[in-house]
Amino acid sequence: MKTTIGPITIECFEGDITSQSDIDAIVNAANAHLAPGGGVAGAIHRKAGPGLYEECKALAPIQTGEAVITSGHGLPNPFVIHCLGPVYGIDKPEAKLLANCYRNALKLADEKKLNSIAFPAISTGIFGYPITEAALIAFRTFAEESPKLQHIRTIRMVLFSEKDLQEHLKAFQQVFGD
Repeated sequence: MKTTIGPITIECFEGDITSQSDIDAIVNAANAHLAPGGGVAGAIHRKAGPGLYEECKALAPIQTGEAVITSGHGLPNPFVIHCLGPVYGIDKPEAKLLANCYRNALKLADEKKLNSIAFPAISTGIFGYPITEAALIAFRTFAEESPKLQHIRTIRMVLFSEKDLQEHLKAFQQVFGD
């Protein structure tokens, strides 16, 4: 599914975020130390190789809602933007912190004059954020930030499972009406 806001296309589909070869930067749902782990972070670090963690060490730790950028190493993307999402029920205010992840990643990509960025569903895995609520926050943030972006032309949400995709498609329709 996709929609446009001015010159920006916002897409949502199921796939592997580490295989988005037509995207300038993928977003890592990172931990504070930007270390390899499980879920999205583990998949990105495995595919990128050990050089990614070596580069990350100098940037860690990061705060909840913060975004930092590294090169892509062994990934098909030139860059990885690492965001630390909130742990649901612990990090407050959760919605603001999650929106900051998306907002800060978009700003960082735009500052680097990147054309495209792909996001996973930040904080919805082990951090326990309810998927529907997280999806609404992501898409609302994309809608709010898109008019401010100068360089980004594609914002892609890449979901790992059919179940996650279906929840995101409902939120997509609620926010964009498509």
